[in-house]
Formats: sequence, C-alpha cells, structure tokens
Amino acid sequence: MSTDQAVGPEGAVLSAPVAGPAPSSPLPSGARLLQGERNWWFLGPGGVARLSGRHVTAEGGLYPEAEHRLRESGMFTSARVRAYALTVLTSTHCNLGCGYCFQNTAQDEAGGSRPPRIARTRLSSETITSILGFTERQMAAAGLEKLRILLFGGEPLLNPRACLELLERAADIAPTSAWMISNATLLTPSLARRLADRGLTSIQVTFDGDRADHDRIRVGRADGSGTFDKIVRNIVKASEVSPIQWTLRVNVSQETFHGVDALIDRLVGAVDPARCTLYFARVGDVGVGYANSLLHTGELSAAFTRWQRRALDLGFTVSRPGARKTCVTCGHTDGRYGAVVSADGTLASCWETAGKPDWEVGTVADGYLPGTETRDRWIACQDLYRYDENARTLARFRDAVDTALLDHLHETGRL
Repeated sequence: MSTDQAVGPEGAVLSAPVAGPAPSSPLPSGARLLQGERNWWFLGPGGVARLSGRHVTAEGGLYPEAEHRLRESGMFTSARVRAYALTVLTSTHCNLGCGYCFQNTAQDEAGGSRPPRIARTRLSSETITSILGFTERQMAAAGLEKLRILLFGGEPLLNPRACLELLERAADIAPTSAWMISNATLLTPSLARRLADRGLTSIQVTFDGDRADHDRIRVGRADGSGTFDKIVRNIVKASEVSPIQWTLRVNVSQETFHGVDALIDRLVGAVDPARCTLYFARVGDVGVGYANSLLHTGELSAAFTRWQRRALDLGFTVSRPGARKTCVTCGHTDGRYGAVVSADGTLASCWETAGKPDWEVGTVADGYLPGTETRDRWIACQDLYRYDENARTLARFRDAVDTALLDHLHETGRL
C-alpha cells in the first residue's frame, strides 16, 4: 500500500493511503471531480481539494480511502445556513431597455429601447411592514437569527426611499447585511453612503462588452442613450465615499464577445480592481425573442479562461469554482431558508419569475400556497433558460473553464 497526499483549501495536507484496484466511492450530491493538467480537483460541499492520480480510479471516481479522508476533513459536509436570504423587488420598472431581460414579455416591435415588461409596481411602507412580519415568521421557523437582503428590481434605485426604509427597519428584527443588483445609472455618492450606512456591502453591475457594444445594447429606455461612461463614473464616485465592493458581471454574446478583452483593460484603468470581482456570463435565451448564437464550444471556454487569467493578473478578483450547490431560496420548495418578494408583496420561487403573472407561489400576508398548487410554478435557477445544446455540452464547458481556473490559481499561489 502506498501513501499519497491531497491538499485541502486551507493548505492542510490530507494523507490518503491508496491500495490496489477498488470500487469507486460515490460522490456527494453536487460534488465534482475535475482532471487538471498536473492533478485532479475535488469540488465538494465543504470546499476544494487537490488530489493526485493515485486518489482517482481509472473510471474517474474516488478510491474508498481517498473518499474517507475527504469526508473526515469536512469536504463532504455542506456549510450550515446561517442567514435567511430575502430578495425584495423595490420597483419592477426599469430605466433601461435591454432586449435580453427576463422581465421583458417580448421585443420592442419598433426596434427601439422600450420592450414591453412585467407590470409596474413600487414597494410601499405598508408592504415593507408585511414583508418584515413574514420574514420574522420564516426565520423563527428555520431557527435563523441573521438576515441577508438582496435589493432587486427592475431597477431598485428607481425607488431609493424603499431601499433605505427596508434596510433600516430590517435591522430592528435581526442583524442584517445586504447587497444589490443595479444598473448603477442612478447611483449617487450620497445614496451610496446612506445605503452602506444601513448595511449594504456590495453591488452587482452589468457591462455588455466594451464601451461601443455596451452603448448599443444596454441603453436608456426613454431615449436609447448609451450608459457605459455614466456607470463607470458612478462606481468611481460611490467608491470614494463608501466601502461598497463591486461585482462586475460581463455579459457575453455574439454581440459582445470580441470586445471583452478590451473591456477588461479599460476597466482596470477606471475602477479600483482590488474592490471588484469580475464575473463572465453567457447571455441566455428566456423566450422573449432574443437569441444568443454563441455556443458553448472550445473557443468560448478558451476565451473565458483567457479573460479570467487577465482579470487576475490585473488585480481583479475572480470567484473560485466550487461544487454545484442548491440555491437557498429557490432550492427549497417550502421557502425554508429564503424568499423572493415582488414589490406588491407576492411571493415567487426565484427572481426570474418575480412579478410575472401566473407564477405567484403565495403572498407575504398569507404565506406560501400548498405544494399541490405551486408544483408547476416553482422554478429554480436557470430553469427558464433555453439552450441549443444539451446538458452534457454545458457541463463540459463549465468543467473546462473551472479546471483551467483552478490550475491557474494553484500555479500562481492564489488558491
């Protein structure tokens, strides 16, 4: 019997005796086993471990002893849910007219910047009262004492009063932290400071490729005007007066693909990379007439790898890959650990169905409807997205990108 080593996420060494041929041990739900250039990567519910070929069978499974050591080190154990995840749409309206948005109901027939959207609703003080009462009941049922709020829309900053009021009043029921998904066109330094004072720690902002592509795609709903420079300027000014961190989502489609390299270099000259995470995402088809012809090919995975490495080299953060995890909100049909609430107090299973007629799963006043009534309405993350490729192709793409990133993080001492 020989002994080899597996290195855990905190630098710990996991000694794993490996005997001769033995049946593979099953991986825990959501775990992944990826073959890198020089080693294997185990991505489990409890973290990431680097393995050698001696830990992995010829069929790509774990030897029992390797499985035992990973289990002992906590790699098979999911972290305990510590905070209730509450997503609230403060406004279902948006001041931009992006053609791919999952809240559109169709494309703009005139070819302009005003695609029809879900019904317009604004969060009121009265609805905030109902939301917080519902939240207290849900947290008590789940035994949770902390609250994590996502301010969402539409564009949440079309209703800044409700954003501030919700965060301020939520702090009275539980220790609260918050983040926001916003287009940042309405973010002022004063508002950024006030939001941060009430617990907002980060904002996700989207870029559609480099400036020229972005200003053609991500445009003002009223006049079709470009938004790139305004967004960058608002991020910079907000960063000067608040500790807010930024996740910069880069949308990838056939319209933006060739400008992403230039975008990364442009951003590093404009924002502080030490406060920014770059996140690259292919734009999906949600059935509103927008089609992304960019396929999950080897060319695309190579591009994602190049972009991630360039971002890291320039000082940006790129999130480390992990196991496939169940969403704390839409992954539990009883809303046990989180909820999505539209501005009128209706409940949805996921933010992708919030505000859409016939997709409600309850209200904050009355709670969730019985499972027999919500079974066909309970949508989980990515369920609405349509692809021209099968699940195996998508999995190969994600595995290739994640393996290359883990290899690079290890080789450069960043893991």
